[in-house]
Amino acid sequence: MVYQTCLLFSIPFSTALAGFVFSGSVCSYNFHWYLTPPQVEEPTKKEVWNISNKKIHLLLFIIGLIGSGVFALLLIEHWFWLGITAFVTFLYSAPKISYPVFSHLKKVAIGKTIFLAFAWMHVTTLLPLVIEVKTLGAEHIWFIINRFFYIYAICILFDYRDVEEDRQAGIKSLITYLSEKGVDALFWVSVLIVFVTSILLLDYFSTMEIVALLIPVIILSLLYYPSKKNFSDYLYYFVLDGLMMLSTPLLLLIKFAR
Repeated sequence: MVYQTCLLFSIPFSTALAGFVFSGSVCSYNFHWYLTPPQVEEPTKKEVWNISNKKIHLLLFIIGLIGSGVFALLLIEHWFWLGITAFVTFLYSAPKISYPVFSHLKKVAIGKTIFLAFAWMHVTTLLPLVIEVKTLGAEHIWFIINRFFYIYAICILFDYRDVEEDRQAGIKSLITYLSEKGVDALFWVSVLIVFVTSILLLDYFSTMEIVALLIPVIILSLLYYPSKKNFSDYLYYFVLDGLMMLSTPLLLLIKFAR
């Protein structure tokens, strides 16, 4: 996804940033699952494995943390943006920490989904741009908005799947507050924003590049209602997660086909 941003805007691909994003992802994912309590009702096979292998998560968290620190030093001149990355990513998992200060974060009504979508958009879209581009233009802003709402639409499905677990844990998000129709409306409004911003981006990208960005959105839209009934790990962690980066190989195919 970082490479996709670099590809679209013809900016250098930073191996230091790629290393930071990879290490940070390993760190945050394993931190999140290390903090997840074993009292998860009807856990999937993946959740059973995650909950049963706390030591592995702790080890990978430490490795990811060290890696993030090393690559952050290579990008130290961008400390402000890296700090925002760390802060927002931490906020997503912080409610799971058994400490009063962090427990209050469970009451933040819109937090969970927005924190996660913003964190992914920030590291894969905004960071590559602010590191390589001196001044952000309209094309950059529209693309940032486009990617945020696309990732947010995917996060809505994950939150919908976990809604009962979140309610029992006292973790608040828009999904826990909204009715079934409200969740549907939130998803389709997010998808609509993605389509509108994609049209606006036609002034800056080729038609085929926009098509490459929209194909995963169309697939996501077709999978929305089936995904609300089928909570398979393969569907969520392979297909839906995979949709976040699907446009990258499509863009590469377009590039080499020219």
